[in-house]
Amino acid sequence: MACPFLQEVVDEEALVLRRAFRRERVFRDRANPLAFPDDHLHERYRFSADGIRYLCRLLGPRIQHHTARSHALSVEQMVCVALHFFASGGFLYSVGDAENLAKATICRVVRSVCLALKSLSGVFISFPGHRRLSDIKEDFYRIAGFPNVIGALDCTHIRIKSPSGAHEGDFVNRKSFHSINVQMVCNADYLISNVVAKWPGSVHDSRIFRSSAVYRRLSQGEFSGVLLGDRGYACEPFCLTPYADPQEASPDRACDITVACAVLHNVACLRKERAPRVPSDVDWDNPAIFPDDDSGNRTQVCKRNRGGRRYRRKHEERAGDRRRVPEREDERVKQQQQQQWQRRGRRRVAP
Repeated sequence: MACPFLQEVVDEEALVLRRAFRRERVFRDRANPLAFPDDHLHERYRFSADGIRYLCRLLGPRIQHHTARSHALSVEQMVCVALHFFASGGFLYSVGDAENLAKATICRVVRSVCLALKSLSGVFISFPGHRRLSDIKEDFYRIAGFPNVIGALDCTHIRIKSPSGAHEGDFVNRKSFHSINVQMVCNADYLISNVVAKWPGSVHDSRIFRSSAVYRRLSQGEFSGVLLGDRGYACEPFCLTPYADPQEASPDRACDITVACAVLHNVACLRKERAPRVPSDVDWDNPAIFPDDDSGNRTQVCKRNRGGRRYRRKHEERAGDRRRVPEREDERVKQQQQQQWQRRGRRRVAP
């Protein structure tokens, strides 16, 4: 009979081997976000550890607390909280839960870092760029053989929450949601050389361009070059457009966040930060991953262009374009009725 106070020899040997091969546990300092590897930082903040340290040195004099009263956040924590908010685009309380901070603290930190980044827009965003004009033209010429180009021009709508006040209707764009219309100019290296973030969503792209400082400087002949725009702009001697085919945040804060993100984009490009990973082995035509929509048609999510990038194809049933939905509803009802008749052993010809 085995004694209950003595352990088996096999168990003792297993414990000895387990202690010999056990790795020492490393407890990282959660108050220091830079203690994590670069893969974790890129996934969470879109910057490496060196990039975050550079931002801390850049923004430290503008956002640092003068005292440590009430356990004030360090510069590294404030920068990482703001980067997490910019990278995720989520709610303040979601970022607060991830960073173990209160929602009010997240709001103050994001506002402080946002204004500090906006104050540096004149340093990192310069038209036509920080390089010589001839080098900028040469970079564009290498892409498609188009000469004398110094920038690509376009506008984009940034969705915001419905603002209060008498001018709420001015922020409703042509797609029937509230937004601000942001104009940007970039060069061949994807660096933003000009950004205008102050116009409500109902303002047309062409009006924003005519009211901008870039339009005034180009019309006065300050630069010898042209911009490339889409059909939303009028053709000018300094702005070329294609041939016509014969066939959520408050407005002011959304504008500040847009400029701050433009500054971060240029900082990341200048420091050669890697872009977020896009899975290359995804079967985009697999119905199990991308099922058919309610109308029975396969939603074409994306396709490849000549350069290899993926672009999302616009869905036919967007919020601002529902003209074909009633027709599809009628077709669906007819198909369901015809299937019911076929199950009963009858045949019915659809009109």
